[in-house]
Formats: sequence, C-alpha cells, structure tokens
Amino acid sequence: MAKSPLKPFEIEIQGLSLDQHSFDFSFDNQLFEAFEGSLIEKGKGSAHVELLKSETMMTLSFEVEGSVELICDRSLRPFDYELDIRQELIIKFGDEFTELDDDIVVIPRETQYLNVAQYIYEFISVDVPMKKLHPELVTEEDEDYGVEGSLIYQTSAEQEQDDDTEENVDPRWEALKKFRNN
Repeated sequence: MAKSPLKPFEIEIQGLSLDQHSFDFSFDNQLFEAFEGSLIEKGKGSAHVELLKSETMMTLSFEVEGSVELICDRSLRPFDYELDIRQELIIKFGDEFTELDDDIVVIPRETQYLNVAQYIYEFISVDVPMKKLHPELVTEEDEDYGVEGSLIYQTSAEQEQDDDTEENVDPRWEALKKFRNN
C-alpha cells in the first residue's frame, strides 16, 4: 500500500500535553498534486506551526514561507511567486466535525491525529493573487492600486466627469451620451 503524500503533515494530538508545541513541515509539488483540481501545480517551502492546546480547544499559528510557480496572465510565462503567510486557526473539541467559520473548526474529542496539509494548502491558495503578473511586467499603474498583481475594477464619479468634459469627442459618441444621461 502506497504511503499518502499528506501523512507527513499529521500531528498526533491525542497524546499532547496541555501546553504549547512547535512543529515544522516542508512541502513541495506533492502537496499540490494531492488536492484534485488545484490551481497550483508546483511549489516548495516550509510551514512552522505553533500549537497551543487547552482542554476545550487548540490554537494553531501558521507561518508559511516558500514559493509557488504561477503562469503570468499577460505573457503566459511561468514565474515564482514568493509566499510569506501568517494565519491562525482555532480548533475546538466537540461531538462531530464542523466548520464554524474560515478560522474556527470543531473536531470530535476522540480525534487522534490532526492533518494540517489541507489548511496549509488553503492558506497558500488564498494568498495567490487573482491577477497573476510576471514581476517584469508589473507597471506603475498596477502598483498604484496598492495590491501587486491583484485585479481591481474602479469607476469613480471624477473619472466619468473627465470622460464627459473631454475636448475631442467624436460627435457619434456625443449623441450616445445623451441617452446615457437620461
């Protein structure tokens, strides 16, 4: 029987004392291959997890660093996107598995192992920008929006007024603007 690629991400929580514990994991392409339909195929890095266990819950603090290979939306060239992720997850003990929120999960009290691969994968996936731009193609306009590589649509009243007061307007467009203003 083949070993699961996610087995190295398991933490035995049943025997842990009520205290703070540290765990280090490394990941590569196998992490992304393990999740069907993953938008990320290649990447590597490490995840440091601080786990604080109490009688009723656990608080996990994740620090994920590394890089993933993305394909530029403009040039279709691959590039490495650097990861530097800090996230917290609260796991409560209950009767059955339930996700209460994006960062609060309930697991059965008798759970022996907690596999953190899913959480690491999700943190990485959410960190990937919607608009993927090769660093060589990022323009000042892209940087002016404050989020490198993100996709932002913006229409402001000032922008529309500037469009209306433009001096060299094609007369055909001027006739169409009358309909828009009605």
